Amino acid sequence: MFFFAEGFTFRNFLADAFAVFMFVVWFWLLITVFSDLFRRHDVSGWVKAIWVIALVVFPYLGIFAYLITQARGMAERNTQQAQQARDELKRVVGFSAADEIEKLDRLKKAGSITDAEFSRLRAKLVQ
Repeated sequence: MFFFAEGFTFRNFLADAFAVFMFVVWFWLLITVFSDLFRRHDVSGWVKAIWVIALVVFPYLGIFAYLITQARGMAERNTQQAQQARDELKRVVGFSAADEIEKLDRLKKAGSITDAEFSRLRAKLVQ
């Protein structure tokens, strides 16, 4: 036999679940904005301090303002960081474009990939 607290309804449960979800999304956005702000090299420390103050004093408004004004830059910085991570991984692992092209050539000769796929993948490696 289950005992439920008075006033506990499915509607209250949904409202609570939505509130928790919104808090998690807000917290994720806060972490995203702070990480983007602190890895930027194109703004001064004073500008970063102003953004931090704005984010602490007006958390929701500050996040939305940062996302609206810096969205393009955030996307470019994320893309650049991902490319740098890939390049570093290739360097550490010992990736060689020549080795990969040789593997592709063997796959083409074995019939696993077509000439078009070989050309496309080779062009991607040579970039």
